Amino acid sequence: MLARVANNLFWMGRYIERTEHLARFLSVNYFTSLDAPDELSRSRQFVLRSTMYMSANEIIDSDKILDEEDVLFNVGLNVDKPYSILNAFTNAHENARSSRDLISTELFECINRINHTIKGYPADKFVKSGLHDFTSLVIQSASEIRSKIKSTLLHDEVYAIIMLGIYIERALQVSRIINSKLSDAAAAKVIHGDASDGSYQWATLLKCVSSYDMMRRFYKKTPVRESTLEFLILNSKCPRSIKNCLSQINKYINIISINKYAANDSAAFLIGKMKADFDYKLMTDIDENLEVFTGELIEKLILIAEKLESNYFNISDVAVVKKQTQKQLQK
Repeated sequence: MLARVANNLFWMGRYIERTEHLARFLSVNYFTSLDAPDELSRSRQFVLRSTMYMSANEIIDSDKILDEEDVLFNVGLNVDKPYSILNAFTNAHENARSSRDLISTELFECINRINHTIKGYPADKFVKSGLHDFTSLVIQSASEIRSKIKSTLLHDEVYAIIMLGIYIERALQVSRIINSKLSDAAAAKVIHGDASDGSYQWATLLKCVSSYDMMRRFYKKTPVRESTLEFLILNSKCPRSIKNCLSQINKYINIISINKYAANDSAAFLIGKMKADFDYKLMTDIDENLEVFTGELIEKLILIAEKLESNYFNISDVAVVKKQTQKQLQK
């Protein structure tokens, strides 16, 4: 397989997973705030800043007033913004088209159809009344595409490369969402003090990653800070947890590894080391400095993604503008 084609498959998986998390965070964060228990969480400016922090990794000064329609359009349908949902899905489609010969007709037709639907979504309707409709469409579409990947492709190297992209991106997006909600909970505590237990923010966090019901089933109690973060970071049975993602990344990189021995600075070595560390990590090890931990976690995941490209999809001789732009955004 050409390195360029492998790179396209890897990024196709990443962009598909990214669109789902962006859409779900945008929807859940926006609509749950309408019934939030405190004034800060109901504040439209607070919600918009949280949205920009997660999607664009942008910290907005509290004195700056954000325009709601502008923020929604930029995150949803502004193709000129590298962090938008439309931009991500357009890139997923382009990468799928560039690796057309290696994926099934059913998968490509599914991506192509959804791409036309998202591109044709009316911007004025989206910012006025179509937020729920649009984000639901994107979430369901990402799920449909993953189903086509699992049910129509051979489970070989092509499949492994796509799944590597999916799980790397899932770990990154879940980490960013956790980071965003830690920031929101900290802001709420500054204003409300110990009177705020943050349960609203933790429930919202779980809903943003489709894990609310299963967390309640696992712990049999209302979400609190410790149990929520333990479930999303260290629970190996949760399909969205960081620990589960690392296990899957390690599984699929072993399929595509050419050499059984992994050099100390290789992606395979870094993933194996990180997975082993998580196998014996306890919540008490990270709880006191959780903000530092999530920041370092994001940096490590970005490094692993870069090492994967360097080790397996090295296309430095080809100008890939979208990839370079995306790396800058991740940093």
